[in-house]
Amino acid sequence: MTATPSPLLLKSLAVASVVVLTLVNAFGAKLMGRSETLIVAIKVAILVLFAAVGMWFVKPANLSPALWPEAKSVLFGAGVLFIGYEGFGLVTNAAGDMRDPGRMLPRALYTSVILVIAIYLAVSLTVTGNLSNEEIEHAKDYALAQAARPFLGEFGFRLIAIAALFSTASAINATLFGSANVCYMIARDGELPAGLSRTEWKDATNGLILTAALVVLVTLFFDLSGIAMMGSAAFLLVYAAVNAGHLRVLEQTGANAIVVWLSLITCLVMFAILGVYTYQQQPAAIAALVIIAAASFAAEWVYRRWTGRVIKDA
Repeated sequence: MTATPSPLLLKSLAVASVVVLTLVNAFGAKLMGRSETLIVAIKVAILVLFAAVGMWFVKPANLSPALWPEAKSVLFGAGVLFIGYEGFGLVTNAAGDMRDPGRMLPRALYTSVILVIAIYLAVSLTVTGNLSNEEIEHAKDYALAQAARPFLGEFGFRLIAIAALFSTASAINATLFGSANVCYMIARDGELPAGLSRTEWKDATNGLILTAALVVLVTLFFDLSGIAMMGSAAFLLVYAAVNAGHLRVLEQTGANAIVVWLSLITCLVMFAILGVYTYQQQPAAIAALVIIAAASFAAEWVYRRWTGRVIKDA
């Protein structure tokens, strides 16, 4: 029987991961990019191996439509799954560090989306095809590792556990980089306190340090599932706001208005669905999300009153 690690150990490892990856980001975009490439390469290689081998052991009976959950559960799952795709929005934050963003950015987005969809589908089929619904429910957070056991044994279980660690590190690394970049650019343009754009050590801006500190704070107070739900809900709300803003500059961007409207409506619908699900599963997480959102608006109001800044049209 697998021993359950203590909450203190889990929190300590989580905080240590954030600190280490903050140091990586402090050494600049070049080191961060290289580390992210290495992490993603290892993670993808393990997942491709898992799916390629596992497909041969799929039990067709486990994929029967009779075993599919009700539509409400599928929609709730889609809202939670959004956190797996939120990284695509962070790709655009690296545009300033690209040699030719006009050509490289669309290529990076389309390539990554297509590859991730293919990998997600292959991995999902492998898991659901090798484990029953009851086994998946019992395994929960380590369902992928459990699904590797029937055809790769204990080695497969540990291999997927390693992939999960690399996946988490990749998400933290990219999120810190993207968030710190956005914070730096907004502060540089005078929309946030200028101190957040100041570099303290190497390439570590105060924005990066503040972002890392807030991540550590949330990590200490919430478990992984609560953080995932809050993160998904927050990203959906932020992307809805981005799409709403995009509607005002359609002439400059040349985007299709129908696509932007569909994206905006989808974000709002999924936010509502995920909000209900989070309230049912993690009421403390939804309460924290509301408090954080209210605090953000309050901080913005105070900053405007303090500096006299007003939001101007582009």
